[in-house]
Amino acid sequence: MINLYTRRRIINATGLIVSIMAMVFGLFWLCWILLTLLQNGLPALTSLVFTQMTPPPGSTGGLLNAIVGSLMMTALGTLIGTPIGILAGTYLAEFGQRGWLAPITRFINDVLLSAPSIVIGLFVYEVYVVRVKHFSGWAGALALSIIVIPIVIRTTENMLRLVPSTLREAAAALGAPQWKIVNFVTLRAARAGIITGVLLAVARISGETAPLLFTALNNQFWSSNMDQPMANLPVVIFQFAMSPYGDWQQLAWAGALLITLSVLTL
Repeated sequence: MINLYTRRRIINATGLIVSIMAMVFGLFWLCWILLTLLQNGLPALTSLVFTQMTPPPGSTGGLLNAIVGSLMMTALGTLIGTPIGILAGTYLAEFGQRGWLAPITRFINDVLLSAPSIVIGLFVYEVYVVRVKHFSGWAGALALSIIVIPIVIRTTENMLRLVPSTLREAAAALGAPQWKIVNFVTLRAARAGIITGVLLAVARISGETAPLLFTALNNQFWSSNMDQPMANLPVVIFQFAMSPYGDWQQLAWAGALLITLSVLTL
């Protein structure tokens, strides 16, 4: 009969082996995807990608308009969503211990976190695009900001809850009011974690295609007017990858590699 110590060692070894196998299984597919992306994307990543517009079939071109459009909408969506997320997360962590508003806010935030991005795109299409009767970069940025908000809220709340209560008590003992404790103690202590949450949100929206299909659509030409349809990398990659043209498919690989490298850099 196996004694208790031997049984525990067997269970521990079994769990460790299963965990390592699961990790290797996941890393295998990740490395395979990255290797395939590098093999197909690097040859297509030339200077033309950064200097020319998206071309018609059979012509040389690049992704300049799509890169600029993605940067503009991602930056604007982040600028809209980040302050709202930080303020809401601060309220939930510092002032939402009582009352009915905080539980409802957390519930809605959980729903937004798990909502498919295409649903958010359809929502913005119905609320904004249908009203103004045209696609635009503003609509795309609004859809992306809605994706940013719940991520920043959750991260901010969690990071603020990790700040030791002794820091708050020390500031209160010195006579600091609540707003000064929040601004100059807790938020500063949780700053690194909040910034990480914002970067995670940026990485999330950088590759979103579905919401932009219903809001910003696409534009084959150069356009910096946010009130008009705007080119963006995710939609261009989707359209070019699904096309039968080899030159478009190469540009799709280059765009996918650009987004992947940007996300990994973050």
